[in-house]
Amino acid sequence: MEFIEKTLGEWMDHIADTHPDRPAVVFDDMFEYRRTYREFNDECNRYAKSLMALGIKKGDHVAIWATNYPQWLLTLFASAKIGAVLVTVNTSYKIYEAEYLLRQSDSKMLVMCDGYKDVSYVGIMNELCPEIAESDRSDLNLKRLPCLKTIVTIDQNTYPGMYNWNELDAMADTVSDEEYNAVKATLTCHDVVNMQYTSGTTGFPKGVMLTHYNILNNGKSIGDRMKFTENDRLCITVPLFHCFGLVLAVMASITHVTAMVLVNYFSPIKVLKTLQAEQCTALHGVPTMFIAVLAHPDFNTFKFNLRTGIMAGSPCPIKVMQQVIDEMSATEITIVFGQTESSPGCTQTTTDDTIEHRVNSVGRAFEGVETKIVDPETGKTLGPGTIGEFCARGYNIMKGYYKMPEATAQVIDAEGWLHTGDLASVDEEGYYKITGRIKDMIIRGGENIYPKEIEDFIYTHPKVKDVQVIGVPSKRYGEEICACIIPHDNVIITEDEVKEYVQSHMAKYKTPSYVMFVEQFPMTASGKIQKFKLRETAIETLSLHEAAKIETA
Repeated sequence: MEFIEKTLGEWMDHIADTHPDRPAVVFDDMFEYRRTYREFNDECNRYAKSLMALGIKKGDHVAIWATNYPQWLLTLFASAKIGAVLVTVNTSYKIYEAEYLLRQSDSKMLVMCDGYKDVSYVGIMNELCPEIAESDRSDLNLKRLPCLKTIVTIDQNTYPGMYNWNELDAMADTVSDEEYNAVKATLTCHDVVNMQYTSGTTGFPKGVMLTHYNILNNGKSIGDRMKFTENDRLCITVPLFHCFGLVLAVMASITHVTAMVLVNYFSPIKVLKTLQAEQCTALHGVPTMFIAVLAHPDFNTFKFNLRTGIMAGSPCPIKVMQQVIDEMSATEITIVFGQTESSPGCTQTTTDDTIEHRVNSVGRAFEGVETKIVDPETGKTLGPGTIGEFCARGYNIMKGYYKMPEATAQVIDAEGWLHTGDLASVDEEGYYKITGRIKDMIIRGGENIYPKEIEDFIYTHPKVKDVQVIGVPSKRYGEEICACIIPHDNVIITEDEVKEYVQSHMAKYKTPSYVMFVEQFPMTASGKIQKFKLRETAIETLSLHEAAKIETA
């Protein structure tokens, strides 16, 4: 692979020159927005100047708190073109989380939509800093967020103390081309361009610092494996604030001149309508998204033009992968594995891999990325077929966690290997299989049990729509298996039925001791299932408080 040694801004200028009339961004969700690569790049240049007019300089942090609007992409590239760092904010955040992120990231500007679902971002900011409404909006002086100097809203409403997006365009004229070009000339592809905050299931969220080089080349690797071309049209319903949206979708698109078709937020019917109306050839999503689309009552009334896409973000059920291939015509669907700290991709299947490899593995390592499986206890490298911790080293590894050198040293060792915390094995051909997280592994009476193996099997039950397997505390064994199941609509399935199904096909010790039927799983905004919350619910529902109090080494 030939690596791209350009900044995001330089790359967009290059594409605008070489493929000016190819469609770049399509949005028809709340308003119509269609731009070619030349038109989109011209707009990015104007908004880059607008940010300069608002006082944003190289190295400043610009936070974006919004669903998938075109303005999200404009903010990304405008920031990148002047050397600012885009700080992505989870759309599900509320006041406590937003305050922590904006303060810890030292964000100087916040660009946001009015709100999402039942959460008002404007309301949160005014509650957090009531002095906003009375402040000089060109230079906010906020007690709880001393670094934050400017707030810009992207919806049509205007608010005291905040700029509206529509006001920014005119500001571009106050910055000369000479000033703009002078700033661009100081940038390098190894500068940090993006800070992604980890979901923070344990401890405080950490800001992962990623460079232009990290994410552009990871996107190129991913697009190469999907055989993306300028004729492809990618439906982007995964959130842009997540690496899945920013890198696997946006970076993979711009490195292959692919059209980006935005869906403002995930909704099965929105996705189905967009796929058909825009003749999308690719779709990305986490397994739960694909499950929801496949289960929609009107699914069979839609026609698809799909070829490829990515299923990633959490372990992919084999049955669901096969359904996407068979029922959505995405015969070249791929799987990517990695984490935010690796920009995020480390391995991926290819469109040429056999069906067996594409449904049973997460593919092979990208060119330029070294990978290995190690014993989590000893650090010794393990051979093929042995389960251990997945480690990676290469061009894609983050610069570190923002202002957290000790946390960085805990995951990146002295030799530059990122220790992912994921359990995996590799076969003789270099194909990796993910078996779970080290922290998710269930140890029942000394027996190591990998939830994904049991999940994949329970998925094959015709009455099961979705399933997650977790470990719950046990006085006798330390941990027991609990299967949390969402049944298909209008079916009756019993606990005994599930246990018998597993026990008749798998080793007895893999049979769940408990089965809980639920309507939905607790999830992050990016679609990742929060197993720790499922465990808390199970302890409460199954009255396992006493067992949960037992301390273990």
